[in-house]
Amino acid sequence: MNVFYEGQVLWSQIDANQHMRHSAYADFGAQARLTMMESLGLDLKALLKHNIGPVLFREELFYTREVGINERIKVSCELIKSRVDGSRWTMRHEIFRSDGIKAATIIVEGAWIDLEKRKLAALPAELMEHFMNSPKGHDYMEEQAKPQN
Repeated sequence: MNVFYEGQVLWSQIDANQHMRHSAYADFGAQARLTMMESLGLDLKALLKHNIGPVLFREELFYTREVGINERIKVSCELIKSRVDGSRWTMRHEIFRSDGIKAATIIVEGAWIDLEKRKLAALPAELMEHFMNSPKGHDYMEEQAKPQN
């Protein structure tokens, strides 16, 4: 398992039903994703040097078990689909409770955006090489880049 976040569920992440609120799952997925990218050399400083950042098109969560206050969790992150050039990608996060039970799966689809032009962009070759070293799921699929219009 490619774990990129481990931590405790805080009081502020609990909802009225006494379990982790829905948006906290997405927050933990985002933290795992950023930690994974940083481990590859794609930290905020490297991305901002090229005026590029990640952008999400879709985020889908599947809840399978409750997570309570003070529960310790682990969050994995792996690439499950990308274009050959890394310009578009899909990642999967799985959230596990301390008893080893999977509590949720998060699927995010995204790309890279030029922060000045506010348009989709490809990573520079040096960063793309790092990104393509992302941990890949057992079901990883590579797609051909779509031609530009």
